[in-house]
Amino acid sequence: MQVWKDIYNYRELLKTNIKKDIRGKYKGSFLGILWSFLNPLLQVVVYWIVFPFLMGRAGTVDNYLCYLVTGIIPWTFFTTVINQGTTSMIVNAGIIKKVYFPREIPLISQALSGLVNFFISCIIVVFFCVGTGAGISYHLILLPLIALIQMILSLGISFILSAIEVYVQDTEYIVNFILNMGFYATPILYNLDLLKGSGILYTLVSWNPVTLLVNAYRDIFMNHVWPNTMQLIIVIIISLVVLVIGYKVFKKLEKGFAEEL
Repeated sequence: MQVWKDIYNYRELLKTNIKKDIRGKYKGSFLGILWSFLNPLLQVVVYWIVFPFLMGRAGTVDNYLCYLVTGIIPWTFFTTVINQGTTSMIVNAGIIKKVYFPREIPLISQALSGLVNFFISCIIVVFFCVGTGAGISYHLILLPLIALIQMILSLGISFILSAIEVYVQDTEYIVNFILNMGFYATPILYNLDLLKGSGILYTLVSWNPVTLLVNAYRDIFMNHVWPNTMQLIIVIIISLVVLVIGYKVFKKLEKGFAEEL
């Protein structure tokens, strides 16, 4: 495929963009890359203190603190890639109009830099697993695979949204709203069992692709078991389909970028 040739031919640009995304994210910040740890950590602390009071049954989850961490860290990875990807073409409009390079390079570099930051943030997850008594096991060898699947899903969505954002610049605000809704449509703060008996709501949340990914993370970090094979296969298929469709939509709409940016 042409995309692989483009990535290979512009691999130095891709490497430079990844380094820029990682280093530039916290440029000028006193704590620098430590914010990769602190942002999700502060979220965890707030939800750990507040949510059980609002919804007491959430506190019945075994090792709720670890449960929160293994949900919030992956969700942060997902939303970061989506949010940055959505505005990628607009943010890079200046250089896009001046220099030719494959337009998918900024999206791929942001997804890869998000993956690197996620792996850094996973140090927090390991710390909490050990500190709260959950421990760690050899099942963590699947972490790179699950994270790669999530990156593919996020990249596919980003392809679609970034292309639409060029033509409809309200897209980023709609995406923020949907992601906020999606946070509560994923069992991050609560146990999925709380929705049993709610019919279609339980089904929708259960088969939400991000729910399947979060379940997989919790299996390898907390439960020390292999993720459900069928669920993992389903989310792999969904991610690949979304990536292919997203790329095709991006290339179709790319033809009008020059006039719109």
